[in-house]
Amino acid sequence: MTRVGILLSGNGSNMEALVRGMQAQPEEAQPKLVLSNNPDAGGLARAAALGVATAVVDHRPFTGDRAAFEAAMMVELDRAGIEMIALAGFMRIMTPATIQHWQGRMINIHPSILPLFKGLHTHARALEAGVAVHGCTVHVVTEELDSGPILGQAVVPVRGGDTPDRLAARVLKAEHLIYPRALQAFARDPDALLAAPISMLGLPDDG
Repeated sequence: MTRVGILLSGNGSNMEALVRGMQAQPEEAQPKLVLSNNPDAGGLARAAALGVATAVVDHRPFTGDRAAFEAAMMVELDRAGIEMIALAGFMRIMTPATIQHWQGRMINIHPSILPLFKGLHTHARALEAGVAVHGCTVHVVTEELDSGPILGQAVVPVRGGDTPDRLAARVLKAEHLIYPRALQAFARDPDALLAAPISMLGLPDDG
């Protein structure tokens, strides 16, 4: 059983999907800590309501010293015995040293079909590009942003009249489905998942 820490900065909907998935099938992985850099993150209350321990390491006192901020986070992660990290809307870019420390043990979900639309504003960029499909990617975190090995991808349609917000809502539904599946599979057998990433086409209700 892998002890998982979830890092977030905001509302925590992906965190909740991950926690519920692990609580439903606790054999492979269990959520042991939800940590946020934002004391006001809504995800902290959601995690507490799900019975998961929470911690806050506010990044603001560490302005200009990312290494010290990450060292403070590491204290909390070590205290909880965390063995694997899932990023769920964690809006801080980590230093190479921290990424190397968690190499092969930190995963993320990105709201595009990588390698398309790395970085921010993915939904607006997808609409501007005129693509017919969009989606999300679960990947291993590496030093190069949004470029680690792919663990799973979910594809949803782009529809006429879509706005970035409407498309984002459709993609978020897909994120909530694929991220828990990918986390469980990665905790069970990372090599097998890397060899055969999860693929999901569309949504059960067609979005």
